[in-house]
Amino acid sequence: MSVALIRPLVVRTVAVSDPDDLLARLPDAAPYAWIRHGEGLVGWGEAARAAVPPGPGRFDWARGWLSSLFAGALIEDEVGVPGSGPVAFGSFTFDGDAPGTVLVVPRVVLARRGGQAWLTTIGGSAFDLATPPQEPGRIRYSDGSLTAPEWEHRVAQAVRRIKADGMLDKVVLARDLTAVAERDIDPRVLLSRLAERYPECYTFSVDGLVGATPELLVRHTGQEVESLVLAGTTARGGGPAEDAARGAALFASQKDRHEHACAVASVREALAPLCSALDVPDEPELLVLPNVQHLASRVTGRLSDGASVLDVVAAMHPTAAVGGTPTGAALGVIRELEGMDRAGYAGPVGWIDSRGDGEWGIALRCAYVSGRRARLFAGCGIMAGSDPAAELAEAQAKLRVMRYALEG
Repeated sequence: MSVALIRPLVVRTVAVSDPDDLLARLPDAAPYAWIRHGEGLVGWGEAARAAVPPGPGRFDWARGWLSSLFAGALIEDEVGVPGSGPVAFGSFTFDGDAPGTVLVVPRVVLARRGGQAWLTTIGGSAFDLATPPQEPGRIRYSDGSLTAPEWEHRVAQAVRRIKADGMLDKVVLARDLTAVAERDIDPRVLLSRLAERYPECYTFSVDGLVGATPELLVRHTGQEVESLVLAGTTARGGGPAEDAARGAALFASQKDRHEHACAVASVREALAPLCSALDVPDEPELLVLPNVQHLASRVTGRLSDGASVLDVVAAMHPTAAVGGTPTGAALGVIRELEGMDRAGYAGPVGWIDSRGDGEWGIALRCAYVSGRRARLFAGCGIMAGSDPAAELAEAQAKLRVMRYALEG
């Protein structure tokens, strides 16, 4: 366990004029970000940091650390909305027993939402020079933990396991890809491209993990919670007619509809004990993104007590959309077949304020960036009817998000 902080935190939040492009205000230093449709939060610097110890109690530890930190802070907040006052950005590893979970309270946070904008500073001035981002130059790619044929073989093994098991419905298998650039990769370049190309997604940056996820694990505002469930995917077509045909085929696919129903059921089971009211749609919708189409269901509820957003995250992770069904059995197959450490990929990523409000997504369509290197991730839901070649094509389509971010 590692903890670094300034005590007590002296926090001041003030209303500011609309900053327009939040990402353009970021200096050249380990940016933190959570942006959708130009709204959200960006941050830089470190007022406090914790490396959360792995294990079954990690969410409780994280909430306890934050509660203690925020309770001791001297907070002057003239805005008083979700995301004002002190905010922690976080990334949890997919595997609860793996190290790498981190919480960081930035020294400066700039935010805009719903016609309001505010600036939060901790312990001093907010001035940091925003130098122009530098392009990474030419990108070279190589296989990650497995080659494409090796990964297809693992998919085929998973299909056989599902058919033979009788109880196992779905296993999500991920693959990685390594990228090396001519120059150091500036996360701000990736963030700007992702936010512009994928405005419907949540563009994020936390401790080197950069991406644009379409999947909202939970939004927590007061007692209201919301989750966007995605499962069932097809690539975009070459034109409107092919697009529509692919969307219709996805909506009619028994395999994809069953995969989606499993994901929705896992979210319902996680939220029901925490909520006094829960609204789960009977039918999914079609979410169309620039690279793929997803089956999507928006689940909303009202918490029965004063639970923090981290309590909800702890109850929901891992969902069937990124683990499988049933979860315990699927996780065992992932550890056996996947052949890699996911780190923060498919884990919860987002932010939490001192009231317990926040937004957390599932870290999909993302990469770990360090110097000139980036490690890209994609995953697919494997079921009894899955075809290894089709699953590889789906993974390649998902990897195109971060390839675009790197190459432009």
